Amino acid sequence: MITTEQVKKLRDKTGISIMQCKKALEEADGNMEKAKIILRKKSGIIADKKTSRELKAGAVNAYIHNSGDIAAIVLLSSETDFVAKNEEFVKLAYDIAMHIAAMNPSFIKKEDITEDEINNAKEVFTKETKDKPKEMKEKILQGKIDSYFKDKILLEQPFIKDPNSTIKDIIKSATQKFGERIEVSNFARFSVRG
Repeated sequence: MITTEQVKKLRDKTGISIMQCKKALEEADGNMEKAKIILRKKSGIIADKKTSRELKAGAVNAYIHNSGDIAAIVLLSSETDFVAKNEEFVKLAYDIAMHIAAMNPSFIKKEDITEDEINNAKEVFTKETKDKPKEMKEKILQGKIDSYFKDKILLEQPFIKDPNSTIKDIIKSATQKFGERIEVSNFARFSVRG
């Protein structure tokens, strides 16, 4: 039997609705860690279902490092003003801006990488794989390219406040929490050091 205290504890940790927390705990036979995994899995399914919805609102937030030499600004989009004006949504935009300032991504998602940038990376890594066995060259080359760009893609970076989750994971969780499609639409990072 799932207790109200268990549901409240899971809700406090995840911010997800009481009903979803209760269902996850029931499915996990009361195991809190398993319930968190179930909720994470469901957040991906929910986010995928909402990908065709139009983004008409959002929040712009900025982070300036206390040293004053690094800053970032982000546009976190949502479907409605109701969600965009939510205090937790605005805080999420701030957290993502802080992450951008710290991690300096170049792209929002993998699809943003241009063919020229891929070709330039391929050229560099081809030299590194020249002595590898012919049948493994392509696989090694692709692995090096994927690894190189993974660090530069915002959605694939581990979140600085929770390295066990990527930015994509926290956006999927927010989509589940707010019940709307959420997306990083744009960002910029500024640094005195370049």
